[in-house]
Order: sequence, then C-alpha cells, then structure tokens
Amino acid sequence: MNCKNVEEYIVSWLSGYAVGCGSKGFVVGISGGVDSALVSTLCARTGLPTLCVELPLHQAASQVNRAVEHIEWLQQHYPNVERATTDLTESYEVLLSALPREGVNYELTTANTRSRLRMTTLYFYAGLRGALVAGTGNKIEDFGIGFFTKWGDGGVDVSPIADLTKSEVFELSAHLGVCDSILKAKPTDGLFGDDRSDEDQIGASYAELEWAMEEYDRGKDVADFEGREREVMAIYVRRHRANLHKMEPIPTCKLPKGVK
Repeated sequence: MNCKNVEEYIVSWLSGYAVGCGSKGFVVGISGGVDSALVSTLCARTGLPTLCVELPLHQAASQVNRAVEHIEWLQQHYPNVERATTDLTESYEVLLSALPREGVNYELTTANTRSRLRMTTLYFYAGLRGALVAGTGNKIEDFGIGFFTKWGDGGVDVSPIADLTKSEVFELSAHLGVCDSILKAKPTDGLFGDDRSDEDQIGASYAELEWAMEEYDRGKDVADFEGREREVMAIYVRRHRANLHKMEPIPTCKLPKGVK
C-alpha cells in the first residue's frame, strides 16, 4: 500500500466533506485501539478542530493508558487537537438498574448498550461544537463480518477508514507515527470489562478474516476449503450473513398504488 497517497487522499476527503457541509471539525471517541488512533490522527491532519473524547466505562487500565498516551502525542504534534473525558460508568449502572437483568443475550445486550451510550455522548459533544462524529470502523468490521454495534460505534457521520483492512490500518498507523503501545496491543472492542480480544470473540484473526473476505468476494464458499481454511470461511460466512442487517440500508415498506 502506498501509505503517503492513502493518507493524503483520506485527509483531503475529510477536509472536503467537512467544509462542504459547513462542519466546524470532528469528534472522535478514543478507545486506546489502533482504529481510533488512526482516525483521530487523520482528522488532526486536516487542520480542522478535532476533539478526542475518552469515554471510560468499566475500562481496563491498559486501554485508558493507551488512550491518554495517544491523545497527548496528538496534542504535541497538532495544535488543533483538544481533549475531553466523560466517565460513563455511573450513568451506565443507573441505566442498567432500571432495566431487566436477565435474558438469553444479556451479556451481549449490555455490551451493545455501552457502545450506544458512548455514541450518544459523542453526538452530544458534536452537537455542542457543530462538528462531525468520525467513525472508526475498518473494512473487515463494517463490510465483512459486521463486527460493530448497530447505532453504537456504527452510528457516525463519516467513515474515513472503512475501505482499509485491519492490516492496512496498522500499516498506515505506523506510517503516521502512532504510538508503539497501540500498534502492539491486541485489538479489542473493550465492551465486556475484561481482557478478551476481538480474536477471542470472533474465533479468527483479522489476517484470516481478510483472506476469507477476499475469497468470499471471489465467489468461494465454505465447501471449497478444508481444515483451518474451512473453519475460518465458516466463521466469516456465518457472521457476514447474520449481520447483513447492519450493513444494508434499513428495510423500508413501500406501499403500492391503491393501498392507501
């Protein structure tokens, strides 16, 4: 990948979109992971006001420390970067206290609730500033397996890295000088209050998923492979098909003539 070309193109695209819609900059949620680090850096490079928001919520100390380190690094290099912190732990617990505490998908539901609470907070900051919420989803997450929360981290105004695979995200991040602590950390959504990684949840690495996405787009399916490749393709296909509702437009009931 030509990192310089990609960097310049995305920064120009972000700038053009923001200016075209009259936005006064960007708001980015900083998790301590590589995706948010890359997006915030690209937004910062536009020269437009960029607010980096920490949203700790029963967060592991290592994730918080990486988020702080990254924001401090950005502020050393980009005078247009500002920082805000909103601890959502108490708000989250108050919300849960008013809701049922049982159900088949309780753990996943509460994890998604964390993500949606963060989205609401980012839009609050964006509303105050007349800014755009910049999404941090990459190609594998957004268009491969749908590994994001609908109306959570999937609720954004612009999605600057959605055409980059995870390996390309790491490559471009290294090119831009993102902190080693982030580049070396195992990817995690940080929504469960423990140290489980994305790979732990998915059952396959991002490198394997990138391979599966490429093969699937070429028309291959599970039956075309054996061994570990078959396992990975099965994981990819199952998640891709189950999460299409996140990746496709909301179904709209169109009434035919005569019904009304």
